[in-house]
Amino acid sequence: MAIGKRKLNRDLLFIAGPAALVVLGALALTLLLMRPAPPSEITMSTGSAEGTYHASAIRYRDILARDGVTLRLRPSVGAVENLHRLADPAAEVDVALVQGGVASAEPPEITQGLVSLGSVYYEVLWVFYRSPRELNTLTPLAGKMIAVGAEKSGTAALATMLLSANGIAEPPTTIMKVGGRAAANLLISGNIDAAFFLADPGAPVIQELMRAKGVRLLSFARAEAYTRRHFYLTKLILPQGVFDLKRNVPDRDVVLFGTTANLIVKSDLHPALAYLLLRAAAEAHSPPTWFSGLRQFPAPNDTELPLSPEATRFYKSGPPLLQRYLPYWAANLVDRMLVLLVPALVVLIPAGRLLPQLYRWRVRSRIYRWYAGLKEIELELDDERSEEQLELIIARLDKIEAAVNRIETPLAYSENLYAFRTHIDLVRRRAQAATQRRDGE
Repeated sequence: MAIGKRKLNRDLLFIAGPAALVVLGALALTLLLMRPAPPSEITMSTGSAEGTYHASAIRYRDILARDGVTLRLRPSVGAVENLHRLADPAAEVDVALVQGGVASAEPPEITQGLVSLGSVYYEVLWVFYRSPRELNTLTPLAGKMIAVGAEKSGTAALATMLLSANGIAEPPTTIMKVGGRAAANLLISGNIDAAFFLADPGAPVIQELMRAKGVRLLSFARAEAYTRRHFYLTKLILPQGVFDLKRNVPDRDVVLFGTTANLIVKSDLHPALAYLLLRAAAEAHSPPTWFSGLRQFPAPNDTELPLSPEATRFYKSGPPLLQRYLPYWAANLVDRMLVLLVPALVVLIPAGRLLPQLYRWRVRSRIYRWYAGLKEIELELDDERSEEQLELIIARLDKIEAAVNRIETPLAYSENLYAFRTHIDLVRRRAQAATQRRDGE
């Protein structure tokens, strides 16, 4: 009995072993081709420490920290440097905020391998100046001393483009690559005539300049023309009194324009992290502002770079199903398990149907192979046989029956064994009948 059980176990091993190897091979191939687990740390190039980019990056960092992902922040001078860092593998930067229009001004090789997660908010252009009269174009600033923002900043890129378009970027106009608090201090003290800023209206430097004595905010009478010439610019209205209703600051509607801040990543960023950044952007930028409505941002608009596949799906149907209901780590774990499970099921489902049939065939084959000998004997009985030949035939039948009786058969397949024994008895009766007829002769 022990020998029979070992034989049955060998049958199972013979059938299930190759199937197990195929499943393991499919899993190994999947592991080889599958993307690795998302890193727990990524780096973001931000902007100046007092700027909106850096403030937004801090919010992203706090949101990502809730899911166990560390966002390292690397301050920069602005959007142009951010884009160059993303394009430079040695900089080891994974994500950055880049001002609209900056990517279009760069050679194609700089933006190769970069994709957008969408625009996240408006960057408003503010031009403050000193003048006894109100200005509504940039042309009267010709020959003046103008601060356009720090070198490699988005402010400097946009300001230089606007001054060049108006023909006042060359001497006698003096261009100073100064921005932020330093530029504001120079303007308030009267050491320069005008300064460009890209900032949120809540930025301290904007709040201070709106109330500074002798400093005016330029209202762009030709804002519509700028937006028609440059697709990444949007006309914006700063309503009268919005800064201070009591003091009526500003004292009139001011026409401004702005561009969008875009969340740019490398195309090989892990999809799970791309979705996590999109969720962080939605949490950080969906509230309404003075220039955007509720849940207007993030959005797939004004993107000079192609949207990543994750962003396309996010804006169409929201976060992935698992990330909606599970913590980030759990969703990622389940997602990876599903990736492993699919190829296993592709093999196991057909194998689950085929293996029982193979096992049935292997068990039955031990019995069925004796049918050849039984059929041969039956054919011999069709001819006249001597008494000695009939005795040999009966002996052969006894030998076959004895061999078959030693076959260990699972209970589920016992009917095949008993059916064969019945067939042996049938042939034996024919042989015995032939013997009796010869004895009667």
